[in-house]
Amino acid sequence: MSSLTKTRLHWHELPAHVRAAVEAILDDRVVAAESQPGGFSPGTADRVRTARGGRAFVKAVSPAQNQHTPAMHRAEARIAAALPPTAPTPRLLGSHDDGEWIALVYADVEGRHPVTPWDAGELAAVLSTLETMAATLTPAPTVATTTATEALVHDFAGWRRLADDPPADLDPWARDHLPELCAAADRGLAALAGDTLCHLDVRADNLLLGPDGRVTVVDWPWACRGPAWLDTLLTVINVQVYGGHDPDALLASRPLTAHVDPADLTGVLAGLTGFFLDGARQPPPPGIPTVRAFQRLQADALLPWLTRRLNP
Repeated sequence: MSSLTKTRLHWHELPAHVRAAVEAILDDRVVAAESQPGGFSPGTADRVRTARGGRAFVKAVSPAQNQHTPAMHRAEARIAAALPPTAPTPRLLGSHDDGEWIALVYADVEGRHPVTPWDAGELAAVLSTLETMAATLTPAPTVATTTATEALVHDFAGWRRLADDPPADLDPWARDHLPELCAAADRGLAALAGDTLCHLDVRADNLLLGPDGRVTVVDWPWACRGPAWLDTLLTVINVQVYGGHDPDALLASRPLTAHVDPADLTGVLAGLTGFFLDGARQPPPPGIPTVRAFQRLQADALLPWLTRRLNP
């Protein structure tokens, strides 16, 4: 996947006062910065090195790049500050928010994204980490006021929007089963109760594998309270996007998903598939030109799996 936005800013393009605020958090002068690939934010995403040899990861954005991204950074700053030190997440060193620019400064994590299509060993390590993370983040920190149901209620109405205005290229099976798909998505939404802090956006480019095999889960703006199994399901969904594994066998083999009602898992899959299909036909958001193609890629990969689960 090449999800890097073509309009991403770089460290040297940040206003001088923002760079100064980051250097104050680091208590040192930044002498080198390397922009990082992956993700969809049009703001900066730089690994930086300081004069005394310190390292950090800095992400910064303003409404000029995208009007919604600063709110995401602010949400991430609140969540990251509340994550316990035992969670497999990067440590937030500090943040700067002047009302226009917001910058988050994290301790640098050495590592790389999992390969895609997913490697079996790397996938096992990630799923094991998510199981430990779910236990660590239950109950969810009080800063997590949004529930997964609230976070996904609009997204899971994607099939209804498709039914109201079906695109010409809508899959024929999906076109003939729109009421069933809407009902399945409703079932999935109703299944999202829980008191675990869920990342809600687990995929390969939001994970880092360290040289010691340790897994770090990054980018937490969408975190919310939901069922302990949700992030595992989302990871298996990402695996399915790239192929090479039996997603149903994966769900049956993991402790967090093995005993979940299959109709609930299918419902969440239905909700996300409808969201991706509906989103892919929308104009691209300002500063994020690649997201619609990625949504279509996901929808096209998930619909055959969803079809099999609804018609065993």
